[in-house]
Amino acid sequence: MTERKPPGMKTEDWVEAQIKQAQNRGEFDNLPGAGKPIPKLAEAHDPDWWVKDLIRREQIETDALLPVSVQLRKEKEQLPEKLRKVRRESEVRDYLQDLNKRILIQIRDATGAVIPVGTVDEEALVEQWRLDRPSANTRPAEPDQPASVRRSLWQRLFGG
Repeated sequence: MTERKPPGMKTEDWVEAQIKQAQNRGEFDNLPGAGKPIPKLAEAHDPDWWVKDLIRREQIETDALLPVSVQLRKEKEQLPEKLRKVRRESEVRDYLQDLNKRILIQIRDATGAVIPVGTVDEEALVEQWRLDRPSANTRPAEPDQPASVRRSLWQRLFGG
């Protein structure tokens, strides 16, 4: 541990003396990265470097930075994959109605460059969802097995 700064000595002089002593003891020899360029120092100045670094470091989803109309267009492109995961028709309809509502809000409130986004045809997409979905009534065929005799819990546990 370093000693305390002597009274009456300037802080800068005391720090320089500490650095000089550490150099003489060889504490700065063979440090990792010695002789290598400092990262990002040679790059051109970018005023948004800290935002880009934050996005990269925190692994933030960059789609959130897009304009709303572009986000909605991307969501429309991904509709088939999203609808395949939905189980009930009511959920499909709710999702499509919500999407259309968000699209209409964006059309009404659009500012800046206008990126056209049209509403989706709810009935056509629900019909496509029904066709893509395996029927709920079709079950895998079970092989014909003779009716088994009902065994008690003890018989099942102890193989009797």
